[in-house]
Amino acid sequence: MQYNPGWNNSSVNLLHVRAVGPSDTLHYVWSSIGAPTVLLVATAGGSSTLRVNWTRLLSPAPAGAIWIDPPSSVVYSAAVVFTKVFEYSEAKTLEELFYPTYDLSDFSWDSVNHTLNHTALTAEFTGIPATDPSGSFSNGSLAFRVTAYEAGGRDGPLPSLLHTANSSKVEFVLAGVVPRGNSSRFVLELATVEETGVMQKLRSTRSIDDEYTPTIFEMLSLVAKSQNDSSTLSFLQWKATAYGSQTPRREDSIQCRSRGLQAANWSLPVSSIVHAYFGEGVGSTYTISAINISFGGEEGKVYQEKRYLSWSALLGFGQPPKDTFSPLVISIMAVALGTPMVMLLVGSCVVLFAQRKRYSEYEPIN
Repeated sequence: MQYNPGWNNSSVNLLHVRAVGPSDTLHYVWSSIGAPTVLLVATAGGSSTLRVNWTRLLSPAPAGAIWIDPPSSVVYSAAVVFTKVFEYSEAKTLEELFYPTYDLSDFSWDSVNHTLNHTALTAEFTGIPATDPSGSFSNGSLAFRVTAYEAGGRDGPLPSLLHTANSSKVEFVLAGVVPRGNSSRFVLELATVEETGVMQKLRSTRSIDDEYTPTIFEMLSLVAKSQNDSSTLSFLQWKATAYGSQTPRREDSIQCRSRGLQAANWSLPVSSIVHAYFGEGVGSTYTISAINISFGGEEGKVYQEKRYLSWSALLGFGQPPKDTFSPLVISIMAVALGTPMVMLLVGSCVVLFAQRKRYSEYEPIN
């Protein structure tokens, strides 16, 4: 993990996570410049390096300020931008009343350097609106917690996402933010940037196994697929739930829904690292898609009571991890399905043996 490589000022945040494999290198570049963004770049070989022209990056025209050296090593690049947070309430007429939008490009962000943990490979981007007329953030904040992984495994806290060494986790957190309505619900808008020839698809997978995330049976994945060979290049994956506690339990679950994937008809913040890496072609040479993730239980009561919301997602390269039945569940299923068969077999043997014994008690007639 590198914080603001080549820059000694902590007034802005850029976090570089580099993972070197036998034949490739994966780069994750997280930043709150403009709007919270993660840049994903996969390169061939193990010698690629991130370069940043800080003077250009912090200028009104940042195009070309971020690149990978050597440029010829790049085999795939994409970005995920967390653009806005919406807040709305449902009136008695079932109409949705929206409050003024929280534009994340207008937030003021704390220094990530204070939260950087090189041992746990974690960091936190915490911010509040630059202007807060309603005072909702007077004792609250919005954060994106980032976790990198050195090996495959599964998170301990709910939703206990399965991860690989090629993936990272982002956790969206609202803490202490005062709702502007009696039954407010929140929506996180995020956008993806992909190269020409790559399409985003939203997948929903349902399973009868809720061992790791009790009562949650749906997994959603936003996957980037190549139109040439249909291979999966990157993904964003999450369980259909959020939680209303820092130490989540099953009863803290908050309903989570995705509101369709569509082509974005708006432009990204000019000062974001997306423009710094992809240049001015964003929106023409590159494709922007957007999706809304909404959170809210029955009448928004969970957040109203706890004033805390946490949603976790995994992002990475290649195919998203797939949950499978654990040995414990397989054993339980085997016992549950096998026991009736064994009982039936034993019962049949007992009946046959009893019949043979009854007939053998009679002496043969001469």
